[in-house]
Amino acid sequence: MKINNTALEIVHESMMHQKADAIVNAANPALAGGGGITGKIFGAAGNGLPAEIQQKYPQGTPTGTAVITGGHDLTQQYIIHTPGPMWHGGTHGEADLLASSYRSCLEVADKAGLKSIAFCSISTGIYGYPLGKAAPLALKTVRDYLKAHPETTLERVVFAMYGQNQYDAFVKAGAEIDGEAV
Repeated sequence: MKINNTALEIVHESMMHQKADAIVNAANPALAGGGGITGKIFGAAGNGLPAEIQQKYPQGTPTGTAVITGGHDLTQQYIIHTPGPMWHGGTHGEADLLASSYRSCLEVADKAGLKSIAFCSISTGIYGYPLGKAAPLALKTVRDYLKAHPETTLERVVFAMYGQNQYDAFVKAGAEIDGEAV
């Protein structure tokens, strides 16, 4: 899907294998290492990542916001960290916070002048956000941001889904929003 001058893609690959300026870490608010994709990112990035986080963001960052660090030992130059919301049944502002996480990542990428960014599925792992609700929200949020910001520096936004169920959910959601009137 093309939105203004930005390609929006969904691929069935690891986010960490993407040729992108930045990958997105579905972080915890403390920006500490952990399990899942965060653990993989911290492990691959090396010791410089926690040191940079401690220096720049010792208090972490609130849910729904995003911050940027270097990529360290990763092939990507940057990592954008965003804590998504934990799922509490959908009645505690989870949708607004998840949309804010995606928007904040795009804003950080634009401010840094990045040309490409690779997302994982934020909050759908241990945080329990239902994939069927998260995928359309993520894609609509990114689409709406790109429509509202034709001057964006981003030329490519990719949703890299490693798991088959994640990939299928994002492809389905992508087909649904692609059919919506612009």
